[in-house]
Amino acid sequence: MGFSRTELQSYRDASVPDLVGPGVKLLFVGINPGLWTAATQTHFAHPGNRFYPALKLATIIDRDLDRAEGMTDEDRAYLLGRGIGISNLVNRATTRADELSATELRNGPARLEALIRHWQPKVVAVAGVTAFRTAFSRPRARAGRQPDDLAGAQVWVVPNTSGLNAHETIATLAAAYAEPARAAGVLN
Repeated sequence: MGFSRTELQSYRDASVPDLVGPGVKLLFVGINPGLWTAATQTHFAHPGNRFYPALKLATIIDRDLDRAEGMTDEDRAYLLGRGIGISNLVNRATTRADELSATELRNGPARLEALIRHWQPKVVAVAGVTAFRTAFSRPRARAGRQPDDLAGAQVWVVPNTSGLNAHETIATLAAAYAEPARAAGVLN
């Protein structure tokens, strides 16, 4: 599946449903959906995004997911069955996350807290330290386990998997993602 630039732009400001359900132990939280994600209604869908390859390398998942084509209901059920959910701080699609306002990011934790209270994951892993710092008003936050929980869930900051975060490799992403997965009990 491919999209023209014009087709992708038609998804600007679209939303993507959260991937959550009963039994979610680990909730990954992106910054916001990209246009490809909005077009396919699949989180972290851009073909260059390293999220799913990193999950597989970390053995958080044990199969490839063809997210560029859009996840199937079977793929979504597989992730939920593994105890994995996915959401975003801001549910508005843009070309790049830096198109979001600081106010939009600061409104993200309230949305996230409501989601956590409803589904009660043990761990929340926010992908992107810069967005986390703005959203949570924690200018000195660093990657890893955060000192404060949110609605009873441990909060972790992990690297963003976007290709724009070029200094991270699939291997370093996998190592960073394995830590909250172990804390959540989805990885031994």
